[in-house]
Amino acid sequence: MTTDVIDQLVGAHEGDGLFALRVQRPEAKRNAQASFDALFDSDELEHASQLERLAIAYWTVALSQSPTVSFYRDLLAAESPETLSALEAALPEATTTGPYGDYPEGPLTAENEPGLHWEPDATLAASVGPRLSAALAHTHLLVYRPRDSSADALQTLLDAGWHTTGIVTLSQLVAFLNFQLRVVAGLAVLKGELA
Repeated sequence: MTTDVIDQLVGAHEGDGLFALRVQRPEAKRNAQASFDALFDSDELEHASQLERLAIAYWTVALSQSPTVSFYRDLLAAESPETLSALEAALPEATTTGPYGDYPEGPLTAENEPGLHWEPDATLAASVGPRLSAALAHTHLLVYRPRDSSADALQTLLDAGWHTTGIVTLSQLVAFLNFQLRVVAGLAVLKGELA
């Protein structure tokens, strides 16, 4: 059986209060791990390779400035130290705060917020190729300006060689990681209270 990744990320161990708390929600615990396994231990890598999955995972968590980044850094380093190095070099220019972006014309446009529209520079694009470059830019959009998601954004991925199944996997990765980061952040607070 795979080690529970959320327990690992938050430092919950059998016998402590946080572990006991998580065991009270067995379906939630099991489903979160099953989602991780489906995304990162899949035999179906035709539309999203393991390297692409790990690069997107690292990028999502790094952009989110999560303390869990070392876990995903280590996974990517084991798969491709070169890709990790390229992403780490690009990270300072890509990291910002959010969310921001523009709503469609209507009452919510009063909440429009300007922000960085990041694209990989020539060095990163040359290092990781057009397909992963497009996925990194799309991940940046999903992390910081999800309100700007559009058919044009998806078309950019298609033009870079992504197929619909791969785009769904990419979106699931970012969504799952955002969920996981929030669970870990909440559990970290509880861990402090239970100590």
